[in-house]
Amino acid sequence: MDGYSRAISSLSDLILEQTSDALIYANREGMIERWNQAAESMFGYTFAEAYSQSLNLIIPEHLRPAHWRGFEAAMVNGSTRLHGRPTLTRAERRSGERIYVEMSFALVTDESEKVIGSVAMARDVTERVLREKDAAISKNK
Repeated sequence: MDGYSRAISSLSDLILEQTSDALIYANREGMIERWNQAAESMFGYTFAEAYSQSLNLIIPEHLRPAHWRGFEAAMVNGSTRLHGRPTLTRAERRSGERIYVEMSFALVTDESEKVIGSVAMARDVTERVLREKDAAISKNK
């Protein structure tokens, strides 16, 4: 690896590690291989605890069947249903607390365009969602 490639690689790692959104990369089998500091803060698991664990670590049990159907379809078809658009979903922290997260997903491919995994960027939007629900309830009274 030349100096430029090393610098780009190092800069990429710094950016991914220090972004304020949680970054989660899972391989084709749904096992976590990348988990940045924001993911640690959001979900309560260190990288060492999350590494090589199934994405079930943060997916509430009742959402797992739908998640895995979509994940498998994306791995086979080479595209996601949302095509990079963010979606609102639920996630679970280490403590068991359920949170609302806005997530966007992308497939990661190798040099031959073979899908090797999926990356997600997640943001905790629990406060916003609860505020919007409270406002809707107040409006309907």
